[in-house]
Amino acid sequence: MWRYKEFLPLDTSAISLGEGRTPLVPLTDTVSAKLDFLMPTLSFKDRGAVMLGELARRLGPDRVVADSSGNAGTSFAAYCARAGLPCTVYVPEGTSAKKTEQIRAHGARLVTVPGGREATARAARAAADEPGAFYASHVFNPYFLHGTKTYAYELWEDLGGRLPEALAVPVGNGTLLLGVALAVAELRALGLITARPRLIAVQAEAVSPLAAAFRAGADDLLPVGAGDLLRDGEGGADGLLPDGGTVPGGDVGAGGVPGPGGGAGAGGVPGTGGNAAGGAGGVEPATLAEGIAIPRPPRARQILAAVRESGGTFLTVPEDGVREAQRDLAARGLFVETTGVACWAAVRAGGDAVRGEVVVPLCGSGLKTGMAASA
Repeated sequence: MWRYKEFLPLDTSAISLGEGRTPLVPLTDTVSAKLDFLMPTLSFKDRGAVMLGELARRLGPDRVVADSSGNAGTSFAAYCARAGLPCTVYVPEGTSAKKTEQIRAHGARLVTVPGGREATARAARAAADEPGAFYASHVFNPYFLHGTKTYAYELWEDLGGRLPEALAVPVGNGTLLLGVALAVAELRALGLITARPRLIAVQAEAVSPLAAAFRAGADDLLPVGAGDLLRDGEGGADGLLPDGGTVPGGDVGAGGVPGPGGGAGAGGVPGTGGNAAGGAGGVEPATLAEGIAIPRPPRARQILAAVRESGGTFLTVPEDGVREAQRDLAARGLFVETTGVACWAAVRAGGDAVRGEVVVPLCGSGLKTGMAASA
């Protein structure tokens, strides 16, 4: 990926592991897959992690702190090992044992946090406030997006100086989608493309706060508890309920985080029900696509704006769709983890949104999670 150094904030890396230039292979006459699971740590997160790892190496902190649902943590652990930097990775309980084993293998300290992804991020941010720490945040640090944007630069090169009509991207915190949007803007500014590809953002049905907001016509996430009230086709153009009423919101707990069921609570997490916009129960909904199971993505406004500006849309996939897509790709010779198959699951379902030439990213190796069990 360092072939694009003129367009990167760092023009070289002493810790590169040869990341980038992954193959583009056809799946159908109109759909191709970019095999980003063929990266040094077996996920696309290496694109951004090498940028942040190199930045950390130059700054020379006492330690690096990261939070992750798994893949970003394995990437940061590997590049910190390469840079000779102590690294602590915070992960939610329930993270794939194969991912946590990989993190430990690279010599990083692993901290398992009770609760879900948001509780994990809070714990990491608290640790990063300590003196001498570098917070390797793949959500907030712009260097990470300058790494993930190389995905689209490579596609432009793979396709002979153009981009496809649509790019399907799995979205949790949106680091790949926002990187792609950045690359598209840069390529247009350079006069290297004229048409903007539609961004098809894909989420798991079980955890789809961005899809719910998009369908409601909202510019940001819906209030906690609104997810069950705005399903497909139920929200009006202005994001109101069909009867003209407003979407009820939830209170916020002392820790600034919605409590169970959208109610008040100190440090609670969004509850289950419908999707991760909220509900009853007090725990985050489970999905096989653990890498995109983000109930309240911090950069929601930017993600929603990027999809709308591209003329794109959001699609959601059920759990059985994830299982079937993983089996289908394996039958085609591609062993991909459950999160990484989400876009193929969405595109296979068809519909007007996936018309024309589409590229899907296969983001992580199946060795990360194994095959999903049958329901």
